[in-house]
Amino acid sequence: MRICEETLENFTIAYPLERLAPMERVLFLDIETTGFTARSSYLYLIGCAYHLAGKWRTIQWMAENYGQEEEILKAFFDFAKHYRFLIHYNGNNFDLPFITQKCTQYSLPYSFENFQGIDLYRRISPYKFFLRLPNCKQKTLEQFLGINRKDVFTGGELIGIYHDYVKNPSEFSENALFLHNADDLRGMLETLPILAYYDLFNHPVRAKKVQANTYRDVNGGVRKELLITLVLDQPLPKPLLTSANDCFFRGEGTQATLKIPIYQEELKYFYSNFHDYYYLPDEDVALHKSVASFVEKDHRVPASPANCYTRKFSSYLPQWSVLFEPFFKRDYKSSELFFELTDEMKRDRRAFSEYASHVLGMMASTY
Repeated sequence: MRICEETLENFTIAYPLERLAPMERVLFLDIETTGFTARSSYLYLIGCAYHLAGKWRTIQWMAENYGQEEEILKAFFDFAKHYRFLIHYNGNNFDLPFITQKCTQYSLPYSFENFQGIDLYRRISPYKFFLRLPNCKQKTLEQFLGINRKDVFTGGELIGIYHDYVKNPSEFSENALFLHNADDLRGMLETLPILAYYDLFNHPVRAKKVQANTYRDVNGGVRKELLITLVLDQPLPKPLLTSANDCFFRGEGTQATLKIPIYQEELKYFYSNFHDYYYLPDEDVALHKSVASFVEKDHRVPASPANCYTRKFSSYLPQWSVLFEPFFKRDYKSSELFFELTDEMKRDRRAFSEYASHVLGMMASTY
């Protein structure tokens, strides 16, 4: 078994790792294998990154031949027993099950039950389309953030290099194998700032400024929009401009702006207890029976769910689930929901902060 240890000099993470776990209790994990299935392939390298005495360090255990799998597993778990939190990239789907199956294969008494796992892939993948990413591979995130690798090989290419290394060990092959895994570990550390986008959707945002804006569209029509300026807890590592459902998001550093259309039109509020109402066709409105009973019978009919409404012309904002009530619709079967932009709400900064989170949630789940 070959062991490679390295100290990452002058290396810092541009993200408060304490948001995830106590730094001294965290272990980053990445493995290298000759295939995707533990039963028919080999685990040949386990790498970890950890923080000790104010510095980031890496340690890697590599099997010099196919018979050293059990040895590197024992070395890893003996080292890992001092840690509580395990951070990985898509490890829930690959690294952890692969290691677990290998432990079963060798009847080793190890498991991940005493670890609290944090899968970076699972935190970022729901926001792939919001970030305009083609996929959520670790290398894609590194490219998105402008992180450069020293390693030039893919994981697939290294499988052949490892098989050659077992037959004819060479310094070149050994360095290539260690370097790829080391770059994966370092890449995990360097991509942590991308969690600022996760925080954007999973931590409360604060509306710093709210204003209405009037503009002309491409056809010359007068339109209104709501601009919400947000203060973010964590700086976004890269400026971002994205849109969904006519809403726009622009973020840079610790500040972002949401642009949301304001609809000035007549909408309908539908009463749920339609059995208690009459519909007045001449007025195109529903009235409670206690009032409508005074209307001549020829001018009223029992209300149905589709016509039990009152109409109101006002300024409205869209919502994609019922956040604010009363909610309005254009028609009974319409899936679009709105709420009135009242004078009271215009003074409620907390409500706009809540609404901003609502809009962001919509934008993350639209695609």
